[in-house]
Amino acid sequence: MFDHFVWSVVVVPPLVVLVVRLLADRLPPASAARAVAWSAAVVAAASTANLLLFAMKAVAQVPAVGREFGWSARVVTADTAAEPWVPWLSVTLLAAVVVSVTQRWRRHRDVLALARSTPAGPLVVLEDPTARAFAVPGTPGYVVVTTGMRSLLTDRQFDALLAHEHAHLAGRHHRLARIAGLAAAAHPALWWVARHVDYLLERAADEQAATEVGSRRTVAHAIGVAALATAGTGASAAGSALSVLHVATPRGIVPRRVSLLLTPRTWRGAGLLRLLPAALAAFSCVWSVEAALDLVELIEAARGVH
Repeated sequence: MFDHFVWSVVVVPPLVVLVVRLLADRLPPASAARAVAWSAAVVAAASTANLLLFAMKAVAQVPAVGREFGWSARVVTADTAAEPWVPWLSVTLLAAVVVSVTQRWRRHRDVLALARSTPAGPLVVLEDPTARAFAVPGTPGYVVVTTGMRSLLTDRQFDALLAHEHAHLAGRHHRLARIAGLAAAAHPALWWVARHVDYLLERAADEQAATEVGSRRTVAHAIGVAALATAGTGASAAGSALSVLHVATPRGIVPRRVSLLLTPRTWRGAGLLRLLPAALAAFSCVWSVEAALDLVELIEAARGVH
C-alpha cells in the first residue's frame, strides 16, 4: 500500500502546483479558476482519503483490535514492514487535516454570518477615509465602498470598480475561493494553488468589468488607483473580516493584471490545457480507490490466517 501513499499524498499535490504554473495566463481566467479549484479539491480529498485508509490500517495493526474483529494483526503489520512509520504518521497527519479544515470552514462560516445583515441597496457607501471596496455575497449580494475609495476614482473608474465587484457576485467567486481554501487547508502543497485561484478570480472579474464598461484601459486604471490607495492601509475589524469574502490578491501581481488588460491574449488549445489538472485529480482518485481495495484484500487475508 505504500506506493498509494507516495502518489496520492506526496507526489500528486506538488504536481498540481507545477501544472497550474504551466497554465498560468494560458487559459480564460473564469474557466481556469473553476478547473483549478475543483481539481485541487479532488486531489486534497484523495490525499485525505489515503490518510484515512492508512490510519485505519494503523488501528488494524493493534493486536487487541485484531483479536476483537478476528484477523491477524501480524499480517496487517507485515504489509508495510519496510515502512512501519507510514500508518502512524498518517494518523497524525489526518488529525492535523481535520483540525485545519474545520478551522478554515468555521472562519468562512463566521464571516458569512457577519455579512448577513440586509443592506439598504446593492451599493453600501461607508464613511471611512480608508480606501476600501469589496463584494459581500448573499441573497442578494451587495458591494461596499468607502468614501475614501470613491473620492480617488473618476466616475468612469468608479463604474469599472463596481462592475468588477458585481462580477464577483454574479460569478459566485467566493464559493470557488472557499473550495480552493479548504483544499489548501487539507494539504499544504496546495496553498499556492489556492492563491492562484484567487488571482484567476480577480482576472475573471477584470475581464467581465472590461466587457461591461467597454474600456479595458479604464478598468486597468481603476485597478492601479485602487491598488496604490490600499497599499499599507489599515482597516476596521469589521471591514477586515468582511473583506475576506472579497477575493483579494497580493498587490505584487497587480501589474500583471493591468498588463493583461492592456494587452489581451487569445486562448489557443484552452480545452486541452484545462484537462491537465483534471487528469491529475482523476489519477489521484484511482490511487485512492486502489488503496481502499488493497486494504480490504489485506484484511481478508489477515482473517484467513487468523
